[in-house]
Amino acid sequence: MERKNPAAVALGRLGGLKGGKKGGMARAAALTDEERTEIARKAAEARIKSQTAQERAEIARQAAAKRWEGHKKRSASSRKKPSK
Repeated sequence: MERKNPAAVALGRLGGLKGGKKGGMARAAALTDEERTEIARKAAEARIKSQTAQERAEIARQAAAKRWEGHKKRSASSRKKPSK
């Protein structure tokens, strides 16, 4: 088993071992809107590719059901009679 480099461990402790907590925020602040959009698009494509056709169909069915529920709620609220 490899042992950790003591100097590297000491340097990590100087920073309080919180590198990951700030890294994403700093990176996001440095990116343009287009860069963030491209990264998000690639991530979504990767998630989709990892799913089977059956899983994608189920997700699409659930999304359609949620849209339909929202449509029914909006339609019902627009048909209510105004109170006097």
